[in-house]
Amino acid sequence: MDQLRAMKVFVRVVDEGGFARAARALDMAPPVVTRVVAELEAHLGARLLNRTTRRVALTEVGESYLERARRILAEVDEADALAGEATRELSGPLRLLCPSALAAHQLVRHLPRFAAQHPRLALELAAPGRVETVDEDYDVTLLTLRDPIDGDFVARRLARSEVLLCASPVYLARQGRPRHPRDLARHELLFQPAAQPRGLVFFRGAEAASGEATETVVPERAPVLRCDDVQTQLAAAVAGLGVAALPTLVLEQVLADGRLERVLPAWRLSGLSIWAAMPSRKHVPARTRALIEFLIQAFGGEDRDPWLAACGGSLALVA
Repeated sequence: MDQLRAMKVFVRVVDEGGFARAARALDMAPPVVTRVVAELEAHLGARLLNRTTRRVALTEVGESYLERARRILAEVDEADALAGEATRELSGPLRLLCPSALAAHQLVRHLPRFAAQHPRLALELAAPGRVETVDEDYDVTLLTLRDPIDGDFVARRLARSEVLLCASPVYLARQGRPRHPRDLARHELLFQPAAQPRGLVFFRGAEAASGEATETVVPERAPVLRCDDVQTQLAAAVAGLGVAALPTLVLEQVLADGRLERVLPAWRLSGLSIWAAMPSRKHVPARTRALIEFLIQAFGGEDRDPWLAACGGSLALVA
């Protein structure tokens, strides 16, 4: 007896509600369907179905067996799909959701290499200002989070991005350069103190450690600009509007060309963790797995900041 075939026939009889309808769906003769189910019951030593002239009904044993049979058949189908994908060139649409700042400053620079590796994939990128959770309409969602990751989805770490204080040379010439976090209370700020209602908590040094020095600053006035969009904060800082707290992932070029300068380089705010996430699904298409593995390779896949050195080195303790 082919047990997998018998399981499929049994499940179809239940789904179709009878032997005759199952036979039509399977393109098999009704006596063959009846015989296959009978052989399965004989093999198990238990009755799975109670037959009447008008319908079939599951026995108690049949209900338990049906649940496990469905699970086994789903695993077999998934294994077949994975094996098939391994022998085919990846193709089809691949939908990606990513915060605009991460997309514009980091993601797109890697996409030509991914496209060259998989020319038959059609990447669809949506890049709104903020992305706060996984969207099931997308194959992969990139998240930049301050808080620990939590949710009903599967996520892989890509990198970390420290948050640095920056301002334009024009602003610093006009307003002076802060020497200590307490000096920020009198400066024009472009970030949102309301996100930390008890004040802005600064950490001294590069790594979080027990007993490390911290400083809490309560600004004396509201921010000159209330905006939670990183791209707009960056543009406002370059324009000389005030001091911004920006992730390193957007700062490489503007610091290198002098449009912004580091402020309080010995201090840091809470950084961002960057994740590639996807909805919890039983079967993950090979093209989705390929993109996530590519992103891990491109960004490093570790809880460290790959852009910090380009932004002026480590967060060393300086006077």
